[in-house]
Amino acid sequence: MPHVTFIHGICNKPPKDKLLEDWEAYLAQGGLDLSADGVSTSMVYWADVMYAEPEAPDANFESVEDGLGLTEADEDMAWIADLPDKERAFVELFRDRLSFDMESPEDDNYTPPAPEGNEDEMELLQFEAIPLPWFIKRRVMKALLKDVHHYLFNAKFSPRPDEEYQVQDHIRKLFVDQLNQDAANSEGPHVVVSHSMGTVISYDCLKNVPGCPAIDAYMTVGSPLGLSEVHDNFDPKYNDDDAFPSAKVMGDWVNVYDRLDPVAFDARIANDYKKVGGEVVIDQKVRNSGKWRHSSHKYFGQQALCDHLRTLLAL
Repeated sequence: MPHVTFIHGICNKPPKDKLLEDWEAYLAQGGLDLSADGVSTSMVYWADVMYAEPEAPDANFESVEDGLGLTEADEDMAWIADLPDKERAFVELFRDRLSFDMESPEDDNYTPPAPEGNEDEMELLQFEAIPLPWFIKRRVMKALLKDVHHYLFNAKFSPRPDEEYQVQDHIRKLFVDQLNQDAANSEGPHVVVSHSMGTVISYDCLKNVPGCPAIDAYMTVGSPLGLSEVHDNFDPKYNDDDAFPSAKVMGDWVNVYDRLDPVAFDARIANDYKKVGGEVVIDQKVRNSGKWRHSSHKYFGQQALCDHLRTLLAL
C-alpha cells in the first residue's frame, strides 16, 4: 500500500487527527482521494512543541480567508532579548528580510493596493506590495521567525509548565520515528509531503540526520527553503551543488509554490538544491485564490499539486 507522511508548518494547529483529516479532505477537493486510491497517511505533528494547547478546530486560521491573526494572540518576541551574538545576528538579518518591524503607512488594518500587471511581472515586487493587512503580515512573519530560529538553533523551549524541549532534537526524533513506523507498515511508494516550516524540518532530517530512513519521493509546498537565512544555517554546512538529499530521496522532489505566498520567499528552489551540480528539483508554480496564499487547503486543492502527488505515488 502506498503511504504519504505529512508534516505541517508554522503556527498553532488543530489536534493531530483533525489536521490529518482536513489535509486529506483538501486533497480530495483537488481531485485526489487518497483513501479511495488505497493510500495510507500519517502526520508528523509538532505544534504541541511550540504551543500550550491545540487550536479549536473551528478556529483554524488556515480556514480564514484573510489569514492568520484573527483568532491567535500576537507572538511575544521577548525571547530575542537574551540570544547569543550569532543567533542575534541571524534574527536581525531575518527580521530585515521579513520586514515585520516596519510601520504601516496608515493603521494596522491598512491593506496595500493590489499591484498592477500580470503575475509574472509581480515576481519582481517586494513583499510589501502583496495585499495583506499589516497586522496579519506581522503575525505571520513573527511566527515564521520564531519557528525557524528555535528549530535551526535547537532552542530550549517550554510550551507548558514542567515540560521543556530542545526543539530541533525533539522534532527531528518525531519525524524520524514517524518515518520508521511508516516504512515498516507500507509496501508501496512512500512519499513525504511537507508544508511551510515543515519543509525545513523534513529537508533537514532527510539531508542531515544519519538515522533518517529513505523515502521514494518528496514534495515541498509553500516552502521558505530558498531563503539564505534558512539554508546557510543547516548543520552540516549547506552546499548548493550537493544540497539534494540523494541518500534519502530515491526519486523526484517536487516543489509547489505561489509567487504571492509571503512565506515562500525565493520560491523556485531548483537552483538552491542541486544534485551533483545539476538542477533536478521540479518547481511547480500554482496560483492560489484570495489575499492569503499560504494556506495548505488552497495548495492541496490545486490540480497541479494533486497530479504531481499522484505520479509520485505511482497511482
